[in-house]
Amino acid sequence: MSVRTLEKLEPVPVIETARRLCERIGARFPDRGIHRVAQELAALTEQVADASAGSRRRSRLVRAGSRGTIVVVVLVALVAFGFAVESAFTEAPDNGLDWLPLIESAVNDVVFVAIAVVVLHSLPERVQRTDLLAKLHRLRSLAHIIDMHQLTKEPESLRDAFAGGREDSDADLTPEQVEYYLEYCTELLSIVSKAAALCAEESQDDVVLNTVSTIETLTMGMSRKVWQKIFVLGEERSVT
Repeated sequence: MSVRTLEKLEPVPVIETARRLCERIGARFPDRGIHRVAQELAALTEQVADASAGSRRRSRLVRAGSRGTIVVVVLVALVAFGFAVESAFTEAPDNGLDWLPLIESAVNDVVFVAIAVVVLHSLPERVQRTDLLAKLHRLRSLAHIIDMHQLTKEPESLRDAFAGGREDSDADLTPEQVEYYLEYCTELLSIVSKAAALCAEESQDDVVLNTVSTIETLTMGMSRKVWQKIFVLGEERSVT
C-alpha cells in the first residue's frame, strides 16, 4: 500500500472526491443543472491534474532546451569577445578616442547577451504560466456558474405567504431538497478551490499564485453566502 505524502496536495484524492460528489448529486438531482455542473467540474479536475503532469514534462524539456541554448549563447559570446580583444590589441588604435567605438560595441554585445540569457532563463516559467492560467480561468468561470445555481434558491420562496416569482424559484423543491442543493453548491465550490490549489503545487510563479489565491477568496465568499441561506432555511424549518 502506497503512503501519500502530507507535504503537498495530491491530485488523486481531489479527483476521487469530485467523482463521489458528482455521484451523490446525480443520485438526488439527476435531472437538475447542478448535476451537469458537477460532471463538468469532475472532468475539469482530472484535466487540471493531467495538465499539471504534462506541464511538468514540458517545463523540463523547455528548461533543458533553454539551458542548452544559454550555454551556446554564452560560449559564442565569449569566443567572439576573445577574438575582438585579440584583434583590438593586435591592431590597437594610436589615438585613445578611437577606443570609444570598440568599448561601446563591446558593452552593447554584453547587454544583448545578458538580455538573451534572461529571456531564455524565464522561458520555462512563462510556458508553464500560460498552461496553468488557462485552467484557472475555467475554474473561476465554473465557480460563477455554481454561484448562479444557488442564487435562485431563496429560503423566503418556501414560505406559504411568498407572493412573487414562484415560477422562477424552483417551487417543486421541498425545503429539505433546497437545503441539500445549497450544501452541494458549497461542496462544489470547495472542489473548485482545491483544483485551483493543485495548480499552485506545480508553480512558484507570482501570477499563478495570485490567481489561485483570488479563486480561493472568491469561492470562500460564495460559500459564506450559501451557508447564510442554509442557516436561514434551518431556522425556517425549525419554526414550522
